[in-house]
Amino acid sequence: MKGAARSAQGSARKAARSRPVQAGARIGIAAYGITHVLVAWLALQIAFGGSGEQANQSGAFQTIAQQPLGRLLLWVLVAGFVAVALWRLGQVISGFAYESDRTRKLRKRVESGGKAVIFAVLAVLAARTAAGNGGGGGGGRGATAGLLGMPGGQLIVGAVGIGILVVGVVTIVNGVRQRFRGDMALPSDRAARAVALRTGQVGFVAKGVAIGLIGALVVVAAVRFRPEEASGLDVALRTLAGQPFGPYLLAAVALGLLAYGIFCFFDARYHRV
Repeated sequence: MKGAARSAQGSARKAARSRPVQAGARIGIAAYGITHVLVAWLALQIAFGGSGEQANQSGAFQTIAQQPLGRLLLWVLVAGFVAVALWRLGQVISGFAYESDRTRKLRKRVESGGKAVIFAVLAVLAARTAAGNGGGGGGGRGATAGLLGMPGGQLIVGAVGIGILVVGVVTIVNGVRQRFRGDMALPSDRAARAVALRTGQVGFVAKGVAIGLIGALVVVAAVRFRPEEASGLDVALRTLAGQPFGPYLLAAVALGLLAYGIFCFFDARYHRV
C-alpha cells in the first residue's frame, strides 16, 4: 500500500511539473483573469441599468459562449482550468520549495488544495456551458436548504457562513499586505511592477469584500431559516446594489474585480510555476 501511495504521489508530482501542465497553468490563470473581467463588466451593468446575465462565473461563461467561436474558446479555458487544478495538486504534494518557514509552507499547501478544487469546479462549469448545458444556478440555495433541514442545520449553515466571512477577511488582509508577492517573480521594470502590485492589492480587497458578502448572506439565511436568501456572487452583488448608495458601492467592487482580473494577467506571466 505504501509503495502504491508513493508511486501515485510521484506520478502526480511528475505530471504537475511537466511543461505542458505548467504552460496550461499559465493559460488557466489568465483565463481566471478573463472571467473576473467579465464578472466586473456584468456587475457594472447591474449597477447602472440591469443585466440579463448572472454576475458570476456562470454569467461570464455564458457571455463568452454567445460570441463568435465562443464555445471553442470555452474549451481552451477548460483545458487551462484543468491544468491549474493539476498544478495546484502538485503543490499540495511537494510544492513551495522556496518557502523555508514550515507553517507558511503548510498554509500555502492548504490554500493550493482549495484552489485546486475551485479550478476543477470552474473546469466543469465551463465545460457544461461549452457543451450547451447551461451554467446552472440555484445550487447554493439547494445545498443550504438541505443543510437547514438537518438536525442542527442552522448551526452548520451559520458556521459555514462565518467560515466564508473569515475567508473574505483573510483575502482582504492578503491584499493589503501584498502577501501574493511571495509567489511571484515580479518584473524588474518599475512601472510594470507597480501596476502588478497595485492591481493585486485592489483586486484582492475587492474579491475579499465580494466573498464576505456571500458569507453574510449565508449567515442571514441561517438566522432567518430562509435558504432562498443564501446564494452565490450574483445574489450578493445584486443585494449590494439594492442598498443606499448601492449602485456606487457595487461599481467600486466591480472596478476592484476588474483590477483583480488585470492582476491575474500579471500573475499568469510572473507566478512561480
